[in-house]
Amino acid sequence: MTLEEELGKYLIDNKLTIATAESCTGGLLSSKLTDVSGSSEYIKLNFVTYANEAKHNILGVSWDILNTFGAVSEECAYAMAEGLQKLTNCDIALCTTGIAGPTGGSKEKPVGLVYISMKYNNITTVKEVKLSPNISRKEMKEQFANQALKLALSTLLNNKLC
Repeated sequence: MTLEEELGKYLIDNKLTIATAESCTGGLLSSKLTDVSGSSEYIKLNFVTYANEAKHNILGVSWDILNTFGAVSEECAYAMAEGLQKLTNCDIALCTTGIAGPTGGSKEKPVGLVYISMKYNNITTVKEVKLSPNISRKEMKEQFANQALKLALSTLLNNKLC
């Protein structure tokens, strides 16, 4: 069973909804979720908020956060999940923001850096992941999306076990 199938089964079994807001994954996370038959039962709404204007206008990420910390930051990822959950009233808000490369990175924010955020049960979690900058952009996006699915699954499964 794929990550998206496992997550979809969990969402259906527990009558939960999910929404996504993606930057660096460009809709791939949404695509993976909608690849699962029956996904209309749990997907509320998915956005590709690639530009800072979209993060601000759709998700409510403040210009202060974007100008001070940048779009690729823990602070931005946190604000994306908060805004997405508020906007959609979903049970789970799952977001990605990062640098897929092969250009555009810096020493502080290298290619391969992604922040994945998830809001669930009034708790927002942000995970920083650093991948090798030597993989292709397509593979980078694939791994970023898979890391987001893994974060969602592990959070949900651990929450259930508590």
